[in-house]
Amino acid sequence: MSAADAEEVEKANTAFYEAMEEGDFEGLSELWLDEDISCVHPGWPVLTGRGEVLRSYALIMANTEYIQFFLTDVKTVVTGDTALVTCTENILSGGPAEQAGELGPLVGQLVVATNVFRRTPDGWKIWSHHGSPVLTETDDEDDEESPS
Repeated sequence: MSAADAEEVEKANTAFYEAMEEGDFEGLSELWLDEDISCVHPGWPVLTGRGEVLRSYALIMANTEYIQFFLTDVKTVVTGDTALVTCTENILSGGPAEQAGELGPLVGQLVVATNVFRRTPDGWKIWSHHGSPVLTETDDEDDEESPS
């Protein structure tokens, strides 16, 4: 894996999250491959194909007033024309407010994500995104489910 390839993939990965933060649907659309793509949002079924995947982002953007991603634990591996980025998305988001001109309540969420990229003549494009929520324990829970 060349350092230059890894750097280009990391730039594409950052552009993906920046497009989400800015609500830039066109910019986000340009980051995906044209065909054979898939996406799993936390709690959603698998979405396949450009139409389904991009519709999901349009829906999320339309219903999210504010979103910010702080990425941690970012690891990039490039093998030939395929790259894998794993990271933790520390998400701060807010939905529509009750009153116009105000921001809705902010919610924090942790999601672990895997983003798969393919090299194209136009640079690295997203082939697949998979996000899974990180379940956090509350003080009320007993450790009954944990193996001893």
